[in-house]
Amino acid sequence: MLPENALAVALSTDPGLLRTQNEDAVFVDGRLGLAILADGMGGYNAGEVASGLATTRLAADLGRLIASSALQDHAAGHDAATIERHILNEVGAANFAIFHAAQSTPRYAGMGTTLVLAWLYDNRMSVAHVGDSRLYRLRGDDFALLTHDHSLIQEQVDSGQISPAAARHAAGRNLVTRALGVAPTVEVDVREFDVQVGDVILLCSDGLNDMVDDEDIALALRTLSGNLQLAADHLVHMANDHGGRDNVSVILIRVLTDFAAPRGWWRRLQQRLT
Repeated sequence: MLPENALAVALSTDPGLLRTQNEDAVFVDGRLGLAILADGMGGYNAGEVASGLATTRLAADLGRLIASSALQDHAAGHDAATIERHILNEVGAANFAIFHAAQSTPRYAGMGTTLVLAWLYDNRMSVAHVGDSRLYRLRGDDFALLTHDHSLIQEQVDSGQISPAAARHAAGRNLVTRALGVAPTVEVDVREFDVQVGDVILLCSDGLNDMVDDEDIALALRTLSGNLQLAADHLVHMANDHGGRDNVSVILIRVLTDFAAPRGWWRRLQQRLT
């Protein structure tokens, strides 16, 4: 668990202007240092089921793990390899649960969901993602995309078949090459990053970055990140102002203080006092 004042968090989600159903699902908890965003797909209401199942299950299972004494007391509890193993285990379990539901319930056949997840701990952040939902970081004036889309368009960009500028307007840009729930197992990208006081972390569904250029997203964050909820709501409004063709969801996290994990005798003393 993180100190109460370590992180400021906000979220905002909207169905957009053209869709009646919001198939995005979001979760964030500053004390846990955990943020989860999923963008569902497939069939009538099935996308909402897939994204909701992924987010609810991961929030519950990882939340219990983060709060458990087994993780807090273990010498390697905040080791990046240990965190990655926990993430892969829990995402794999969520993937199979969605797959099983899709196989056993005809109206859910073919459902799936993207996933982007951030777990902050010990002045670090482990990021897991599947599909084309994204995670960005604003550090000072530097605005960087820290995930790499699993999409047909991104593969074409990577191979030089299409330019990044042309990709923004290409047909089929929402076709993902990986998703939770479409097969019994799933390949998950997990990377670790350092975290600094003042960093602003943005998790979003493609309903934001398909509608709004990265430069405009960065400008909004630089201008409004002092009020995270205002910033989150503004990003959603920007997506809708630019056409709102898809559901749009945003999670923002601002790092307020150092949250290095206590070690040695001081850590043991803290554990006795809490």
